[in-house]
Amino acid sequence: MGFSQLYAKISSLPDDMKSEVNDFIDFLMSKRNSEVKKNKPKFGCAKGQIEISDDFDEPLEDFKEYYVANA
Repeated sequence: MGFSQLYAKISSLPDDMKSEVNDFIDFLMSKRNSEVKKNKPKFGCAKGQIEISDDFDEPLEDFKEYYVANA
């Protein structure tokens, strides 16, 4: 849509609607100015912050009754 088409459409609106268009344009401009770019975490940024115990893969005592014995 060209500027002249936009101008013609806005010019044909009643004054109260022109005011709404003006408010909407202000809203769009403030929204655009306030958008903050979200930084993605870099690969490896949590290195050394998480520890997994050596027995992580060992069977849990709480589930021993559900284990199937090897036949």
